[in-house]
This record gives sequence, structure tokens and C-alpha cells, in this order.
Amino acid sequence: MTPSPSSTNQSKAVAAQVRSYLASLPADVRGNLQKVREAVRAAAPDAVENFSYGIPGFKLDGRPLVWYAAFKNHISLYPIGAAIVRALADDLEGCGFSKGTVRFPLTKPPSARLVKKLVKARRTQVRNNAKV
Repeated sequence: MTPSPSSTNQSKAVAAQVRSYLASLPADVRGNLQKVREAVRAAAPDAVENFSYGIPGFKLDGRPLVWYAAFKNHISLYPIGAAIVRALADDLEGCGFSKGTVRFPLTKPPSARLVKKLVKARRTQVRNNAKV
């Protein structure tokens, strides 16, 4: 099935917003966030990239899967709820947490392996209509 022109245009607009967001970041942070983006794509290839709340993210089945963003001292990935944090506690040692957000210090960016684990767990939640 061929995508409609409007969905193609929307995809291009989202891609441009994500590129612009990433370009606004310092090079080292940009590189780490691009790795997060690639890991999310690998863990959820059927997710659709989106841009909302001024940051990039992905939707799955029309529902928010994850957003990712860079801040002064950390990279955030959300929503990652308490159940996922508990299940992956050993992997998340040294990270900060707040209201469904995992904060990775800029000095210790997340590995692709860890991002994939988090996204796969979140993907399961979305598919099962579970709350964060």
C-alpha cells in the first residue's frame, strides 16, 4: 500500500523538525541522542516518528511510545513507568527518575542495548494498553 501524500508530507515535516532539534544541540549530545533515536527505531521498527511538546518521539498504534530529549545535564527518555524501572533497576543504576522519566547523565549516556530494553518493555505496555 502506498502512503497518502498527506502522510508523506507529515512524515517529511516531522523529520525536518527532528533534524532541526538535533542540529540545535552540541555535537557530543547530538551524537548520543541520534544513537537513542536509532535504538528506538531498532527496538520498535513499526513505530512512527513524531514531534510534540517541542521534542522528538515515537508513536505506536497511534499512541505515544517514547519521547527523548537533551537537557543541560542529562538525556531523558519517557514515559518509562515504575514497573519498567523496577524490572530494569540494575541496568538503570546511576540514573535519575522523575514522574515517568529516566534521566541519563550526559557523562553516562544510555547504551543502545539499554534503550532497546526500555523501548521493548514500553512497547509491551502500549500493546497491552497498560498504564505507565
